Amino acid sequence: MRFSVLTLLILAALPARADEPAKGAAYWGAPSADGGRCCATLAEVRNNIDRIDRELVRLMAERQQYVGEAGRFKKDPASVGDPARVDAIIARVRADAAAQRLDPTVAETTFRAMIAAFETFERAEWGKRQAAPAK
Repeated sequence: MRFSVLTLLILAALPARADEPAKGAAYWGAPSADGGRCCATLAEVRNNIDRIDRELVRLMAERQQYVGEAGRFKKDPASVGDPARVDAIIARVRADAAAQRLDPTVAETTFRAMIAAFETFERAEWGKRQAAPAK
């Protein structure tokens, strides 16, 4: 009986699969985020990602307010898209990303998707505001 309990305790301490680290252990490296103060566990990593995501959503909500305002200056929904402006934004974002040690391709891909989504929003908002009676 002793052998069985001891064996179970040892097995419980081992990773579930040979390719998984022990609970809380990383496969490689030492913490490097936040000057090496983070992250000792995957849960800590995810908590920080969730915190950042909340801030990104807050900033996107603020951006959406201004995108809605931009429609006031456009004569029709077709004038929403501005390829030259998008190119200028992407050039600036890539430079900012590189300066902040963010992969410029990640930044560009993210911004292109965000800009496309906001252009769709702006066209819809333009239509709603044109249909609403003037105040």
